[in-house]
Amino acid sequence: MNRSNSGNLPKQSAMSNPIEVIGKEILDLEAELNSYIPSTLWISDLHGEGDRFKSILRGRFGLLYQTIKEALPKLPEDEVRYLSRVIRKRSIIEDAKIDLTLEQTLTSLVAVLRYKVSNVRYDVDEIILPEFREYILRLISGLSVPPSLMAEEAIAMRLVYHLSFSIKHVLIDRLVVLGDIFDRGSQPDKIIRILASPQYKKIVTLVFGNHDVLWMGAAAGCRPLVVEAMRVSCRYDHFKMLKNLGFDVTKLKKFAVKTYPDDKNTGKIKAKTKKGRAMEKALAVIQFKLEDKLLRDRPEFEMSSRLILSDLAERLKSGHTEGLNDTFFPTINLENPAEITSEEAEVIEDLVEQFKNNRKLKRLLAFFFKQGEVYHIHNNMLNIHALIPSTEDGDFESFLGKKGKTLLDYIQGVIVRSGKKYLEGKDVDPKDADLYFYLWCGPKSPFFGKEAMKTYERYFLVDKELHKEPSLYWKQNLRDSSFKFKVLAEFGAKRVIFGHTPVDVTKGKKMASDDGVAINIDGGFAAAYFNRGHALVHTPHQLYGIILPREKEVTAANQTNDTIPLSVELIEEFEKPLLVKDTFRGKRYQSRLTQLKEQLNTEYNN
Repeated sequence: MNRSNSGNLPKQSAMSNPIEVIGKEILDLEAELNSYIPSTLWISDLHGEGDRFKSILRGRFGLLYQTIKEALPKLPEDEVRYLSRVIRKRSIIEDAKIDLTLEQTLTSLVAVLRYKVSNVRYDVDEIILPEFREYILRLISGLSVPPSLMAEEAIAMRLVYHLSFSIKHVLIDRLVVLGDIFDRGSQPDKIIRILASPQYKKIVTLVFGNHDVLWMGAAAGCRPLVVEAMRVSCRYDHFKMLKNLGFDVTKLKKFAVKTYPDDKNTGKIKAKTKKGRAMEKALAVIQFKLEDKLLRDRPEFEMSSRLILSDLAERLKSGHTEGLNDTFFPTINLENPAEITSEEAEVIEDLVEQFKNNRKLKRLLAFFFKQGEVYHIHNNMLNIHALIPSTEDGDFESFLGKKGKTLLDYIQGVIVRSGKKYLEGKDVDPKDADLYFYLWCGPKSPFFGKEAMKTYERYFLVDKELHKEPSLYWKQNLRDSSFKFKVLAEFGAKRVIFGHTPVDVTKGKKMASDDGVAINIDGGFAAAYFNRGHALVHTPHQLYGIILPREKEVTAANQTNDTIPLSVELIEEFEKPLLVKDTFRGKRYQSRLTQLKEQLNTEYNN
């Protein structure tokens, strides 16, 4: 009953007889191939909202309700909801409208657990507690049990608890997170601790997002990203978060408050506190200087249009400042605007050393570097954070001489290589570290997908037309069937799932393309998106999107410990339950099975 959630082949036995070893592996593989596909939940763009993620995860994103419906399709709606509440509370609930005896409730709970464990292979030691394990296994198998198990209320109530515990532990077989755990919210560490916990780590697939790449690149030593990650944190006044992560901003604060007094900062600074505003502006100026140097050092990035300090210096020198909303830049040398002052240099060195050597941050980022991927294939689905870089005419875009799957594999190699050095406390190759900058904001990056990141324009230029960040060609190309199938052929998949940008259902938009091949999910966990967040669920019977609840709905459900109301977008309903043998992973298993049968015949005939 081993739960098979990864793409790894089942482990071989330690038997000594070759025929026994081969035979055991053949039986394991055949059992796996004929199991139901794992029930999978996709979520993206959590953006540091740890409490909200925990609340919705506790409700299993509606999977509890759906699992009961699949296990007991003839059960009335009110009884399905009642069982959901029982399982959530792990206890019988008094409800005058429900006419179910204790024994009938127990029988229903057994049926739900049987439905899951009969079709997907699990480790019973992980999902069933020892106290009633023997009797629960007998109930699932349809064997007799002692009468008191259900007849004696005190024992039966304990059985309700144990069955509910087991059911909750098998609802989600795989949790795919499509990136952006960092930034905007103040609890990325809480999200990472949940995902890396023993309960979830084995079932989590993590795909990098651009905001994760920002922090990973900062830790790898990319100086502009060090400053940018800190600037974004100050922009949201996340000083408690920085302290929890082990950062000391004393030197930065002292420099910023002295150099950029709040009454002289008139740009579009977002921070609410005076110290936050000063630090945000100080870091923005330093960031632009460091970016200037990096882009001149890396002409292969082809981002010379983002050398913006020359524009700012020219406006200030000429006196033509009517297009600026802020003219106070005491640390900018108008003759050499990218020049770093001695005080700025001290701030930079302090922050770089903290990012490289921060033990708390290293423990969190180890989860990304060891477990994360640029893309992942699961159940015949290509999972990415944002896009596959493409051209206006529907071809794959080339960057550094690579494109399509080859480009993504190359990026994965750089991240693995640089991550290993970072975790070992060694210096990362500067070229590898600088690549993170491009992955964060480069137009041909698979994590970004826009013409440019207009941080300078949004801070300091009056003309809002210059603030716009036009998206490139990914979503436009996905409207073309030939491009969609080019992507699928490139990666050997049947669908593509991506996050990064929210879908506003309030305007009638849908997550999935009309043919269900391209699915856009964004959890909407950032405060600005609370009304339009999504998740995706794939069971053996259905593929459906979930319109996630708003913040006030989550709060209300937490207060009553009740289920959260969810709306569903059905994408596909399958005529027959999908099996592992129907998937990308199943093809690998089938190939291995063919080899094993040939080996078995050879051994048997010798």
